[in-house]
Amino acid sequence: MARFPFSAIVGQDEMKLALLIAAVDPAIGGVMVFGDRGTGKSTAARALAALLPPIMVMEGCRFGCSPDDPRACPGPCEATAAVRRSVPFVDLPLGATEDRVLGSLDLERALRTGEKVFEPGLLARAHRGFLYIDEINLLEDHLVDLLLDVAASGENVVEREGLSVRHRARFVLIGSGNPEEGELRPQLLDRFGLSVEVRTPRAITDRVEIMRRCAAHDADPAGFGAAWAAEDEKILQQIARGQKRLSKMDVPDAVLVDAAELCSATGVDGLRGELTLMRAARAYAALKGAKQVRREHLLAVAPLALRHRLRRDVLDESGSTARIERAIAEQFA
Repeated sequence: MARFPFSAIVGQDEMKLALLIAAVDPAIGGVMVFGDRGTGKSTAARALAALLPPIMVMEGCRFGCSPDDPRACPGPCEATAAVRRSVPFVDLPLGATEDRVLGSLDLERALRTGEKVFEPGLLARAHRGFLYIDEINLLEDHLVDLLLDVAASGENVVEREGLSVRHRARFVLIGSGNPEEGELRPQLLDRFGLSVEVRTPRAITDRVEIMRRCAAHDADPAGFGAAWAAEDEKILQQIARGQKRLSKMDVPDAVLVDAAELCSATGVDGLRGELTLMRAARAYAALKGAKQVRREHLLAVAPLALRHRLRRDVLDESGSTARIERAIAEQFA
């Protein structure tokens, strides 16, 4: 069935912005989406992956390697030509074992032939695409920690059962969950690049429009997709231009000072907040077609980059987003 068009999603602007920023710069570290059930979290992620143009891979390669860098493939790779393939979108189930995620020895082949061959896991399948984890707050902590390590390094290393395999695993990690069912440990949540809070739309007009569009998509997926193809193409071109501009995007010292002052004012521990805020501002500025990062870009992405890094203050019951907005008003009035 055809995916729901990204541009046809009603509202949820902050979530869509975070996904677009991650698409421009996957090195930001993924997106954590917390919110109510049935608010389009997985729909938006799948729609963005389907929107992106196909990638070139080496035919027969189980690691999704690019033809431009064949030496990165751990092999054995029987590729003879380059073929087009849709951008990977991999769902990681809650019951997944570490072997299934990382990869392991192909036992069937080992028993049949006596040869030790590595069977790639979900991380290899997600290479150059998206790895999506629904209800990530219910996933075992050691698996979440492992996934964040690989997402940050872009490489998966497996040392077990006499095997020593190293392969590329560059993907955008997207986690979603409902806070009512449990929260991630702060140490793990801090390692996500961006964090989004989604809520059920309150406006009646939005809720009615959502029903209309879902009904139209269910009745004629192909026709509905065609109707939104031009809008999706605009978003695709915006992402492509942003990716090209990113490496040339300059961040003035004054903006770096702004980032440090804001993180200090909100009490963010460590330097991960400043670094992520800077990278997110660069990606956002590139997405907007700017020549350099300005304060307005930094402040626009500050809630995304910082809200999940704030320490709880027993004397301040206001939410993390409100605390960031208050700090922005005080620092940059």
